[in-house]
Amino acid sequence: MDMGSVSSGNGIPPLSEFPKIFFGLIGGLVAVAAIANLITIILYRQRLSAARNGLPTPSKPKSFFFRAFATTTAIMREFTSASMDPIRIWRFNIALPTVGRVALLTAYMIVLVVLCFVGFSDTLAQASMEDIGYRTGFVCIAQIPLLFLLAGKRNIIGFLTGLSYERMNWMHRWAARCLALTTTIHFGYWLGDWWPYGAFVGRKLTTDPITYRGLVAWCFLMWMVISSVAPIRGWSYEFFVVQHLVSFALFIGFVYIHTPAEVHIYIWIPVGLYFFDRVVRAGYVLYTNISFFHPKQRREGTMKGLWACKAELTPLSHNTTKITLRNPPVSWQPGQHVFVSCHSVLPLQSHPFTISSIPQDGKMEFFVKAEKGATRRLFAHAEKKHNLPMTVDQSVELRTVAIEGPYGRIRPMRQFDSVILFAGSTGATFTMPLLRDIVAGWRNPTAQSSWLNPAGVVTRHVRFVWVVKSKGQLSWFASHLSQVISDAASLRSEGLAIDVEMSVYCTCDESFTEEHKMLLSAFESSSKEKGLVRGNVQEDVQPISTTSEKDVLKRGDEDGFSVQEKSSETSSMVAKPATKSCGPNGECCCQTVLDEDDPTASNAAPCCCGAQAVPEADGNAGKAAIRTSGMSDSTDSPSVVDKMILHPSIHVFAGRPTTRNIIRKSLEQARGESAVVVCGPEGLVDDVRNSVVRLSDERAVHKGTGAQGIYLHCECFKY
Repeated sequence: MDMGSVSSGNGIPPLSEFPKIFFGLIGGLVAVAAIANLITIILYRQRLSAARNGLPTPSKPKSFFFRAFATTTAIMREFTSASMDPIRIWRFNIALPTVGRVALLTAYMIVLVVLCFVGFSDTLAQASMEDIGYRTGFVCIAQIPLLFLLAGKRNIIGFLTGLSYERMNWMHRWAARCLALTTTIHFGYWLGDWWPYGAFVGRKLTTDPITYRGLVAWCFLMWMVISSVAPIRGWSYEFFVVQHLVSFALFIGFVYIHTPAEVHIYIWIPVGLYFFDRVVRAGYVLYTNISFFHPKQRREGTMKGLWACKAELTPLSHNTTKITLRNPPVSWQPGQHVFVSCHSVLPLQSHPFTISSIPQDGKMEFFVKAEKGATRRLFAHAEKKHNLPMTVDQSVELRTVAIEGPYGRIRPMRQFDSVILFAGSTGATFTMPLLRDIVAGWRNPTAQSSWLNPAGVVTRHVRFVWVVKSKGQLSWFASHLSQVISDAASLRSEGLAIDVEMSVYCTCDESFTEEHKMLLSAFESSSKEKGLVRGNVQEDVQPISTTSEKDVLKRGDEDGFSVQEKSSETSSMVAKPATKSCGPNGECCCQTVLDEDDPTASNAAPCCCGAQAVPEADGNAGKAAIRTSGMSDSTDSPSVVDKMILHPSIHVFAGRPTTRNIIRKSLEQARGESAVVVCGPEGLVDDVRNSVVRLSDERAVHKGTGAQGIYLHCECFKY
């Protein structure tokens, strides 16, 4: 008799039905998420259509259905994004997950527990041990296909729900941990069934083929779960991937020979999903990287030879490598990333890098921070060919590379009334393309469109905040920032009602901020003589120091705010602190929080981060600085213009931003749904997320107050 036909009692379905029940529940959840995703796509197209027709508030819901959907969405966003403060244990801060993740995981575990034990009045009775052992086995086997649905880079769940693979990776890990828990319960109940017979347990484990095969499969599963925790996974990611694939193959093999034939369909499904994902990815990689699949570029002479992608590797300050692929073979959306392989430098390795350019540039650009391992070797190779410091536009040797992607999904920013972008250090590679894409839409609102990317722009207000450690990083996007300011000013002069506000917060280079103030003062004096007026960006300063801010700073140093020290060519730009500090005079400028409500406060907090101020090589920094568009026509002091790295409308401060006040000011003027996007260290991401949740609750978004919705997207420096 097949075990699947066995029932546990009256009203309880046979064992073979439990995997179907499990997939029915999971399918229902995916269906709800898919419907929500479909509604957001409809909203996107509806808003852009309204903007093209000149309606005043295209991103504000008007019908009863969309108002109800907006209210439901606002409540869900507040609930799912909320989180508690980190728990401090000794010298370590333990970050807690968001309420949304905890709720989803709790619901999933409740489903598994109910499926395992429903129908049993006494789960500890000896007579129930064998029945529960069989039941838990069927529940375990049902979970295996879900693991692979959540693991693939191109999978049906992500396609339906609008989630990219990296946003489902935590679900994959926790689903595996839940599988480990239920298999342990399965194993434990069989041990409990055999335990009264004493020595029979040992003989069963060593001589019964089904039993020891299951034990070996359990060991491989536990190993995969343990080796997937963050410290081990981050120790050597390449080794982790290889051993994970080998362990998976062995685990599947032993599960197959451990289970009866009637459930082998649940083994073949994940095997099929795995190979489907691999075949699709391999086919797309070949299409992307073989030049013969791109005849147009070959005819134009932009692509020669067999390989389609050639990259320039340029070393920059702050141990950063700039990778440039001209005439890329594929298009992409702002905020996406690709996996880059350069086998001549990093054999048999592929790493995800955010695309910092937009398709209109005609090139893919990546800014890769050298941390350790592969990124360090990549920077060392680029540095070998050049003498640091370098100018951003200097040509370099071409290297053959392969790309896979693009991957990553974010709701298009053009559909929101107001957009607030926060970036920490290299996080600007994520937010800068989003900003430039909006401006490109303003410049050409009737550009060629498609069903997925319709023409039009709803956005009328953009707030851009970039937190850097010193001025060396600013040259990466100085020309783009200046171009955005110039384009926005030009469009406003043509009657377009738009607003762009930018701020740069420099946490560990007070000499630069002081120099910028002096140059700005000289520029304003000259501008006033000619009757010119600067941009309207205003920032206020107030020092705030709390324990949580120190914790944020420490995490920021670990997650990408490290700086390469160089000797300065001018003594005016060098200040030697008497003690360890991040500021030039012994203070801790990176803990000073800047508030927009007090323009006079500028007290420095005592330093505890142990960092040191970073002197910049003035000569080369000057070369890297981009002369801002239109400034040479507005002043008779070309020396002032040449020395300014940033456009005068961009305010520069020494310290960290008060994210809550920045977000609040943008929300108060919004006429429709706003978007808040943050990319950077974990501390900055947590700060922005908590600010959005509190402001949404404080303003009673879509609860009768007139306050409009807030879409939040977070990207953190971890993988």
